[in-house]
Amino acid sequence: MQRPYRSGPPLRQAARLALLYAVAATAWITLSDSLLELWFRDPDALSWLQTIKGTAFVLVTAAALWLLVYRQLHKADDLVQRLERQRSELDELNQFRRSIIDNASIWLNVIDPDGQIQVWNQAAESISGYDRESVLHSDRIWANLYPDPDYRTRVIEAVRGMHERGTELSGFETTIRCRDGDEKVISWDARRFFDESGQLMGSIAIGQDVTERRRAETALRARERQLATLLSNLPGMAYRCLNDGYWTMKFASSHCLTLTGYPPEALIDNRDVAFVDLIHSDDRATVDEEVSTAVANQRQFAVEYRLCRRDGTELWVWEQGQEVSLDGETVLEGIIMDITQRKRMEQELARQAAKDPLTGLPNRRELEHRLDTEISRADRFDHTLAVLWVDIDHFKTVNDRFGHLVGDDVLRTLSHVLEANVRTVDSVTRFGGEELVILLPEEELAEAVETAERLRRLVADTAFPLPVPETVTISIGVAIYPHHGRSAETLCNAADRAMYDAKAAGRNRVSAAPMFWG
Repeated sequence: MQRPYRSGPPLRQAARLALLYAVAATAWITLSDSLLELWFRDPDALSWLQTIKGTAFVLVTAAALWLLVYRQLHKADDLVQRLERQRSELDELNQFRRSIIDNASIWLNVIDPDGQIQVWNQAAESISGYDRESVLHSDRIWANLYPDPDYRTRVIEAVRGMHERGTELSGFETTIRCRDGDEKVISWDARRFFDESGQLMGSIAIGQDVTERRRAETALRARERQLATLLSNLPGMAYRCLNDGYWTMKFASSHCLTLTGYPPEALIDNRDVAFVDLIHSDDRATVDEEVSTAVANQRQFAVEYRLCRRDGTELWVWEQGQEVSLDGETVLEGIIMDITQRKRMEQELARQAAKDPLTGLPNRRELEHRLDTEISRADRFDHTLAVLWVDIDHFKTVNDRFGHLVGDDVLRTLSHVLEANVRTVDSVTRFGGEELVILLPEEELAEAVETAERLRRLVADTAFPLPVPETVTISIGVAIYPHHGRSAETLCNAADRAMYDAKAAGRNRVSAAPMFWG
């Protein structure tokens, strides 16, 4: 619709100039004619002068008109050139804007205050699948992108709030339904804009397709949850630490509290305690040697050691780990598990394996181990070691008369009597059958014989659990290391032969092996 014509300042100025020209021309003609008539009476002269006057007036008027027209044409030409330049610059600017908008790799669109799309670039087409011809100057795209009415209402309210209250959207994410039915997550940054007069023109929005990023983040969070669940259910503490001699923790799983009595953060960067201080002092060298050897050979390490908990209790742990490179830094990663119950079971099994099930005394295998240990100690400190070989007199007769159960009770009673009447450093062991062996560290021959006599008398005075009162006696052979033998075998043979000498001499006796036996 065209605006009605209205006179403006240029038209009024032109009218004033025309009126001024008419008044000036009329005054000029009237005055000049009157003056000429007064000055000149000759009609011929007057006519000639009027012709000259008219010609001069025409020339002056033409010159003025030419000057006026020239100036206006010059101004018009300048105006046309300026308009052409402005039009060219505007075209270049529009081409630049179209090029930037269309070639942008991010979604760009402009929405007017009525919610209609005014700009829709190629990236918007590519991401959504909707071409601009079907989108521009319409608000139908909202229903296509957000088919769920409730969700669409929330999105429209966010846009309306931006238009009405001037709130800018930054990182505002929406899930759109593309033309092919695929769903994508778009992150929006949007703000409103105005024209030169300050009137709201709408809003411009920049959208980034963050679908893959969000999927990756979702998958990462899922993996982190799985890892956290796995770590929290591990029967041990997963860790990452520096190989710096302090085992400075950089990560410790939640089982750290159960294992050490300290929460994980107490060990991180040695805040409250260094992990090395929790390792039993007698085991630190073993742990360090095993880890160092494994790292040097680029293999995993596995080591068992004792750990001192915060409450002072000790437990056995098994640690397995390896050296890894993480962000250019070399660290140790692994798991530490509580094996206290297993260790106790192993120790109990070892104890039971080393014990005689009938008497509870160390058995023959344990005797051999202890004898080797005591001989090594005697060599190292230049000490003696006495061996007492004990045999129950007439034990077969006891079994035959009263039965093997009574014989077992006799063995148990004898074991208790002997074990209760020797030093704590001495060892009473069952070699087999009715034979017992006593080790007496650092006793010379005379002391060992005296001890043997004391034990012999004590046994003879002991009331054994027999159906009828009867005295039980023992025969004891004595041998001294290194005088009677320099090995476990020769020493035991010497003591055994001395025991048989005691039996041959009438039983219930103590007999010492000859010097330098074996």
